[in-house]
Amino acid sequence: MNAEAAKKQATEQSQRIEPYDGSAVLIDALHKQGVEVIFGYPGGAVLPIYDALYKNPIRHILTRHEQGAIHAAEGYARVAGRPGVVIATSGPGATNLVTGITDAMMDSIPLVVFTGQVSTTVIGTDAFQEADIIGITQPITKHNYQVQTVDDLPRIVNEAFHIASTGRPGPVVVDIPKNVATEIFTGSDDAFHEEVNLPGYQPTVEPNHLQVEKAIELLKEAKKPLLLIGAGVLHSKATEELQTFVEKHQIPVTSTLLGLGAIAGNHPQFLGMAGMHGYYTANMAISDCDVLVNIGARFDDRLTGNLDVFASNAKVVHIDIDPAEIGKNVPTEVPIVGDAKRALEKMLKKDFKMQDFSAWTAQLEDMKTSYPLWYKEDPKYILPQQALQMVHEVTKGDAVVTTDVGQHQMWSAQYYGLNHPDSWVTSGGLGTMGFGFPAAIGAQIAKPDRTVVSIVGDAGFQMTAQELSLLQEFRFPVKVIILNNGALGMVRQWQEEFYDERYSESLIQVQPDFVKLGEAYNIPSYRVDTLEEARQVFEETLTNNEPVLIDCRVKQMENVYPMVAPGAGLNEMIGVKRQ
Repeated sequence: MNAEAAKKQATEQSQRIEPYDGSAVLIDALHKQGVEVIFGYPGGAVLPIYDALYKNPIRHILTRHEQGAIHAAEGYARVAGRPGVVIATSGPGATNLVTGITDAMMDSIPLVVFTGQVSTTVIGTDAFQEADIIGITQPITKHNYQVQTVDDLPRIVNEAFHIASTGRPGPVVVDIPKNVATEIFTGSDDAFHEEVNLPGYQPTVEPNHLQVEKAIELLKEAKKPLLLIGAGVLHSKATEELQTFVEKHQIPVTSTLLGLGAIAGNHPQFLGMAGMHGYYTANMAISDCDVLVNIGARFDDRLTGNLDVFASNAKVVHIDIDPAEIGKNVPTEVPIVGDAKRALEKMLKKDFKMQDFSAWTAQLEDMKTSYPLWYKEDPKYILPQQALQMVHEVTKGDAVVTTDVGQHQMWSAQYYGLNHPDSWVTSGGLGTMGFGFPAAIGAQIAKPDRTVVSIVGDAGFQMTAQELSLLQEFRFPVKVIILNNGALGMVRQWQEEFYDERYSESLIQVQPDFVKLGEAYNIPSYRVDTLEEARQVFEETLTNNEPVLIDCRVKQMENVYPMVAPGAGLNEMIGVKRQ
């Protein structure tokens, strides 16, 4: 050990909290990982950890429910670009995290989740607040650990952060029995600084250059090329490379729901979002293109519709960090396993010229003009689409937008054009109601200088509304806009379209007074019933540094269009209207 390393170790040892047990080791390991904030909720099995956190602080956000903690951690991770950290106690504390863990797994969000556990001496005896969280989370995590001895803890923490944040990001659970949290550490300080060595986990980051050449050969021959971009572009920080590639070759671009923001919403080559509620032009472009280059998307069913007719005229290039996704749903001509940023860098280094495909771009431009998004104004109501256009105007498209799940989520995707990457936080694969509001709190902590707007429905908001307490406590300037239609909007729309208007349990008969609810938490709160009221309140509240809750009353029976019905192809949209 050299003199500098010895001095550093001596300094670290002098800063240790005593006794130097498993809990102290955990907090030290988190400090060494650069963790700035933890979202959590204490309980019996994690009391030693919270005592160590008291003695050697890292900022901790006490949410009012574990589900709020993990969704806030997801929002933080999505916007900050580094793992969100969660602590919960054993039993119900841990099981309350399961939905958020699954959500993070589906949407490739890096999380490190620490759960308390009963002591190793009573595991398997149905002890008080015991749950087999390792067994429960095995299918919904990238990896999970149960720590058996305190000397393993530094290594496990280092591995957990490495696994969560490399390759395809995702959640890792570390289960810590209570007696391990109180055992005295006898290992070497070198354990905190050892390089991670996982022979069985070696993600392919660098794309194969021969496969990249094959992709370029396809593009050179394409008469109707199209790029499809997903969240992988955002996770790999490849937005600049994407924009350069698009502008260099003038290739049209469409996006998945989670890929929004990877290219500016008003970019001339951007056709809009594709999929079940995608833009007409985007869906038709996928249906008609002859070469489809997918960068960082996983071809899920809400994007593809009927797989038998999806991109049926195209040769498909699929670039993805996760080899399991390539060829899983869509036959692939050129598979490229690797990081999206590295792949785009390689493609940019190749000096190639594409064919003249101006007829294709002219066709798409005509579609964009002839088949835009549309709605029919109703002077008696605020339409959700109008409200979201107004939010965009007031915030100039520069806000971080989080959403819950349902109609308002799709309208937000359609009508709030994003100017910046890492500004769109929504639950895609799992479709988790209750996600949007706590995710906004995490996003605001990650980006305290950005305006964060949480667009939620009246139903989903009530699933995690208790987190208003955090706005009261910390005065986080989150802007909560409830698009209140008195219904489970997307459920109601499906019942209208596919169940002969039998609205079984989708129309909410009794609502709380959301203004009084917000005021109970000392949050400025407003109800708006007209477009004039909405504009006045939005302009007054969305640009200041205070939290706000706005109950925006919108038309109940409004539907999201276009729509691809279950089992239909992308070219069989309903609710399309020619300009």
